Amino acid sequence: MRGTTTTLAIAGLSFLVTVIWGQPFLYLLRRLKIGKLIRAEGPEVQFSKMGTPTMGGFLFIFPTVLFNVLLNAANMFGVHLIGQSYLMPMLSLVLYSIIGAVDDWEGIRGSRRGLGMSAKMKFLLQVILSIFFAYVIKEKLGISDMLWPNSPYPIEFGFWFYPIAVFLIVGMSNAVNLTDGMDGLAGLISATAFAAYGIILLQDGEFFLSRFCFILVGSVFGFLWFNVNPAMMFMGDCGSLSLGATLAVIALISRHWLVLPIIAIIPVSETISVILQVAYFKLTHGKRLFRMAPIHHHFQEKGWSEMQVVQRFWLISLLFAMLGVGLAAM
Repeated sequence: MRGTTTTLAIAGLSFLVTVIWGQPFLYLLRRLKIGKLIRAEGPEVQFSKMGTPTMGGFLFIFPTVLFNVLLNAANMFGVHLIGQSYLMPMLSLVLYSIIGAVDDWEGIRGSRRGLGMSAKMKFLLQVILSIFFAYVIKEKLGISDMLWPNSPYPIEFGFWFYPIAVFLIVGMSNAVNLTDGMDGLAGLISATAFAAYGIILLQDGEFFLSRFCFILVGSVFGFLWFNVNPAMMFMGDCGSLSLGATLAVIALISRHWLVLPIIAIIPVSETISVILQVAYFKLTHGKRLFRMAPIHHHFQEKGWSEMQVVQRFWLISLLFAMLGVGLAAM
């Protein structure tokens, strides 16, 4: 498949760069004492992680942005390694990371120490950004349809593309954020999802956007070098919010957003578990459907080790990612 070798080579290079600068970045986080505060209502086994450096999302965001900027600059010299299609996902990666960084900082050093940014403010900012991205994708990129498996004709949504796009971007941003509760979990799940969309985009001939996906996969793998159990750093909201939003933006631009809930089965399941837990708690006046939500904590409370939860969730994610790629190729 044309462009595959170059794409994988760039992904490998982004991994190496991330790993190399990860140690100095970790040293900086420790010097600044940017340590995670564990909320009291969380599982007791999580308390041992108190003080672990957070805001590690910048570890994979910086290399991803740097590589995309450098590769786009190469076009000036006639070397076409990347194109303009990377701009929207890269912008979503940066802007949502800023929201997450403010939330992280507020929770560590701000006036809302231990809590972070207010939920209403964070949600409002997410919605405003999602409306902006929906507008640009529809009005500037001319994309407001969806590809249907085994059909040569896309389904046009017109104005309804706006609420769909806003729902997907905000929803997926928060879904990955909910998934980020165990060492390596959100990183592995996100990397798998971006790799799946990278393959889908290669199949569709969207080489430049596919390269963005694999650059991000390489960078996230580099971050996982420091995040797998026992984690030396956490990605924080600056990483999880941006990964979720960017995944949704790529799904929308690729027109393959129908398979997004399949490829991102774990974040979707985590979100559903929280919704069901809250609804059941209110309907039954205090009873719980799960031992704890999001659902990865439910299995931890049942006796699964953290590594068992992460590995089994990742296996499920990989299986459904393969299913999503297969459906998109029909």
